[in-house]
Amino acid sequence: MKINANGINIHYELAGPSSAPVVTLSHSLSADLSMWDPQMKPLTEKYRVLRYDMRGHGKTDVPEGPYSLEDLTADVHALLVALGIRQTHFLGLSLGGMIAQLFAIQHPAMIRALILCDTSSALPREAKALFEDRIRIAKTLGMEAHVEPTMERWFTKPFRSTSGADRIRTSIRSTDPRGYIGCSHAIMGLNLTDRLSSIHLPTLIIVGEDDQGTPVAAARTIHEKIKGSEIIILKSAAHLSNIEQAELFNKAVISFLAKTDAV
Repeated sequence: MKINANGINIHYELAGPSSAPVVTLSHSLSADLSMWDPQMKPLTEKYRVLRYDMRGHGKTDVPEGPYSLEDLTADVHALLVALGIRQTHFLGLSLGGMIAQLFAIQHPAMIRALILCDTSSALPREAKALFEDRIRIAKTLGMEAHVEPTMERWFTKPFRSTSGADRIRTSIRSTDPRGYIGCSHAIMGLNLTDRLSSIHLPTLIIVGEDDQGTPVAAARTIHEKIKGSEIIILKSAAHLSNIEQAELFNKAVISFLAKTDAV
């Protein structure tokens, strides 16, 4: 389904019991809402799950860029308001986790619990040059040139040869280069570390042990800044830990949400 929010048409899906607590899922760069397929069955047993394509991705509009993290956060806020959702658990991975952090800072009353996965609160100075190069590649060569380098960052070598990895390759090459470039600019402006101490929400941090892009050290920084947060490091997982170690990821998420809802 699509709904106009924050001036763009946002593609979204809602599944699960209509009266259940809501869980909002925000995906990574070069992905779409299908990234969360491994989480849907266990989550929708007890939760109303909202997943959406962020601007420039999937079936959501691709407005002229560049985009800011504030733009992407305003999109999901407007989506929730348009759907009449007043409070939600918020689960974001990678860029989705960056959006989740800013959302928690800006709209804490709308979040019941926060789950930040394979993400960072600031972009290292040396990484900006990497994103500038990725933007250049997307402009000149298109997304096909990003497929295998991205897969090498996102998954461990054993997983990259599985059938499940091919679906992710399709998602990367299907991403609109304009959306990729717009959202890459949003990541380049990431600078939230010093603001994280204002978050006083139940928070779980999940990171793959082999994550190259947003490594364990970045997750530990978030953990240290958000008082009372929990951290789980998943073995044999890189950046998209929700896919590579779906069973362990789902167990951690469901357990945390159940504990939060019981309070």
